[in-house]
Amino acid sequence: MTKSGGGKPAPGGSRARGSGATASGVGRKAAIRTAGAYAAQAKTFVRHWGRRSDRQPRLLRDSLRICRRDAVVLDLGSGAGQDIRSLRRKRYRVVGLDLTWPLLAYARRRSRRARLVQGDMRSLPFRSGVFDGVWAAASLIHLPKPAVRTTLRDLHGLVPPGGVLAATFVQGRNSGFLRAGWIPGRFFSRWRKAELEGAVRQAGWAIISLKTVANRERKGRWLNLLARRPAR
Repeated sequence: MTKSGGGKPAPGGSRARGSGATASGVGRKAAIRTAGAYAAQAKTFVRHWGRRSDRQPRLLRDSLRICRRDAVVLDLGSGAGQDIRSLRRKRYRVVGLDLTWPLLAYARRRSRRARLVQGDMRSLPFRSGVFDGVWAAASLIHLPKPAVRTTLRDLHGLVPPGGVLAATFVQGRNSGFLRAGWIPGRFFSRWRKAELEGAVRQAGWAIISLKTVANRERKGRWLNLLARRPAR
């Protein structure tokens, strides 16, 4: 999976179809179809997002204010690498993880020294406590809710006490596959605010802020999460 491009039709729109499959089956199907959609439309995605590294998203800036200056950051669903390049220019140590090879290849061409990993966020290939912070912009949205809950717990284990998570989620009620519009075939999970708050707390995170925002970096209504792993 990668960062969702939201400069086109909003993922919070009505053109997605839900699935009646089991939770595990939906998770695998969502990962395969979403990665395939991004791979097939990689050039479209790169044209829109590949060069956007001049300004950091507000939520990312907020998260960095509470990280130490030499923090090691995981960019979860790093896509075309625009945030990796921004973080590297600020002298943060960053690792990008994405499932879509064409986007990782583009990120490598733009930043030869970036640390990039091809992997599935449902099975994170990192040891415990290796990161100071996690940046998950429009990436967890491509997992069904049961998989999001599991991944939130896994991310909790990747940071030490005091570690930070900044993530964006689509606000809404109906999850499913995008049937039309910009890069169709991708899966989107949509959350109510109280529902997401409960999932984050159950995963062990202490919420610093959970705000509804509209039409910032991406169109539509989003939930911007900033959380921290509590000190022991």
